[in-house]
Amino acid sequence: MPALDLSLSSVDLTRIICDIPSVSGEEQTLADAVFDAVSALGHLEVYRDGDTIVARTHLGRAQRVVIAGHIDTVPINGNVPTRDIELDGQPFIWGRGTVDMKAGVAVQLKLAAELSDPRVDITWMWYDHEEVDADLNGLTRLARTRPDLFAGDFAILGEPSNGEVEGGCNGNLRAIVRTDGVRAHSARAWIGENAIHKAAPILERLAAYEPLQVEVDGLVYREGLNAVRINGGVAGNVIPDLCEVEVNYRFAPSRGVEEAADHVREVLAGFDVEVVDAAAGARPGLDAPLAQEFLSAVGAEPRPKYGWTDVARFSALGVPAVNYGPGDPHLAHHDEERVPLWQIEAVQQGLRAWLAAG
Repeated sequence: MPALDLSLSSVDLTRIICDIPSVSGEEQTLADAVFDAVSALGHLEVYRDGDTIVARTHLGRAQRVVIAGHIDTVPINGNVPTRDIELDGQPFIWGRGTVDMKAGVAVQLKLAAELSDPRVDITWMWYDHEEVDADLNGLTRLARTRPDLFAGDFAILGEPSNGEVEGGCNGNLRAIVRTDGVRAHSARAWIGENAIHKAAPILERLAAYEPLQVEVDGLVYREGLNAVRINGGVAGNVIPDLCEVEVNYRFAPSRGVEEAADHVREVLAGFDVEVVDAAAGARPGLDAPLAQEFLSAVGAEPRPKYGWTDVARFSALGVPAVNYGPGDPHLAHHDEERVPLWQIEAVQQGLRAWLAAG
């Protein structure tokens, strides 16, 4: 098993961590390495649940910050091991996980080792199964078994944000919209009813839909309501009797899940709409005093997070949370995933300036 030397730079740690494959469901080797590395740090209390590791300071500070990052990646596609590349005169580390989100994990490990006397107590979380179903997510499991570990006044998730601060996140809802028909031989189509043809008004409504831009606590979130998949058809000579249109709704964190579901049903009134998955968003939480201190320390202008992230889990528990990590989110899961070295160093410096101040 590879050992993690936390005296190395966060850039070097990024290379090492990315070269340890940890596709969702196969995180144990990396989790073992993280557990062994942080267990050697005398200023941290360490707890492990499966392949999720939690390390905490207990300094009696008046406030506690939770800083979390997932250790799994989407499947590898010829982009491990990492390699150093240069684009437009700028050095990058190229490879799976560099953006989503092992550079952020490397920064967190480096700071966990070095910040033995921070200005606030810190709970560090490194968790598994973020890239797959929410039921498998290490934070889902941890919230059931040790909800006390989520206690904090502010939380930071190291998701890639180009080194900027992205507050809260949009909610996410998936629904199946069905149309029914009657099967018949396609040579005698008038005998049947074509369920696929009946789905045309669904697509027309979605194509004409104008998504809102909603201001929430000073940040403007862009919504989106789109068809993302269509299933229908029996055979090349059969009129289909069923068509299913999968719809994805990204909604501003000012809406709850039920309100979001009602909105989708309103837009698609007259059709059979079944909500199959939904997750609430998270308000920015930037009015919290710790959040303001954090923004000032890192010198960031906050932006909204359009995608859903695990900040929503903390928000649901009453802990305001933001996304802050190195890497361009547009390159997450991309085969050309790469992170600029300066962003790794900048995020580390920003967090250190805030946590070590005072």
